[in-house]
Amino acid sequence: MTTHRKLSPGRLVIASHNQGKVREIRALLEPYGIEPVSAGDLGLPEPEETGTTFAENALLKARASAVGANCVALADDSGLCVAALGGRPGVYTADWAERQWFEGPDGKNGAGRDWYMAMGKVEGLLAEQGPDVDRSAFFVATLALAWPDGHSEVFEGRIEGNLVWPPRGTMGFGYDPVFQPVGMDPTFAELDPERKQAMSHRADAFRKLVKACF
Repeated sequence: MTTHRKLSPGRLVIASHNQGKVREIRALLEPYGIEPVSAGDLGLPEPEETGTTFAENALLKARASAVGANCVALADDSGLCVAALGGRPGVYTADWAERQWFEGPDGKNGAGRDWYMAMGKVEGLLAEQGPDVDRSAFFVATLALAWPDGHSEVFEGRIEGNLVWPPRGTMGFGYDPVFQPVGMDPTFAELDPERKQAMSHRADAFRKLVKACF
């Protein structure tokens, strides 16, 4: 039987600069006496995500923050996996939203994420397969806890759904406006944040973490 290291109340670094993700994780942690602070708030750099799996990337981020802050860190690597696209975008979910644009009168080059562009790319690839294409998909979230001494724990959760078009709702982030959970009419972006958080892939992974580490 696997023995998990227990997580004590106190400060914990959320190894993310994504404010939507930080808000969700902070809400999940609040009942457990954890004092979350984000890597962004601490000015910690984001490591390059060179892993080929969700677990590898989550561990990269968690370990970098744990060492940088000398504190236990929690990282999430999550993504959208579309059946008809062979599981893509998968670990490259955020990369599909990356774009370059010119910023300011000086022509300075800036980088950022355009999630509507990413959703349009997914929809375009589905449309190429015709009106009867399989629109099933799932979100997966992998949570990694890392301690400064090198110990780590990994937990995975998922939620099944279908992709809709056009995007609907304004309360989510990422691909939420096109993701409709199985058995439900609203998209993730049309759900009240508390309701979404209670049923999301991240919540599924977090329940496993709580059972093992609290």
